[in-house]
Amino acid sequence: MPTVNVHEAKTHLSRLLAQVEAGEEVTIARNGKPVARLVACKPRGKRQFGSLKGKITIDDSFFDPLPEEELRLWEGG
Repeated sequence: MPTVNVHEAKTHLSRLLAQVEAGEEVTIARNGKPVARLVACKPRGKRQFGSLKGKITIDDSFFDPLPEEELRLWEGG
């Protein structure tokens, strides 16, 4: 895992991103002290509609009208 200073990271960001895409982790340091790690993002899986069905419930009162005072606050009053 290579360590680069902030100036080098700013100057060679594209090269560092290519290294990360290739599977490396890069540590970014300030004055020789590690402060951040540059790592690849994990790809998100495709969302599936209805995947929480049966796992959560919403009380019927959720759909009740808001009290006037709270409604006024939501509307910026």
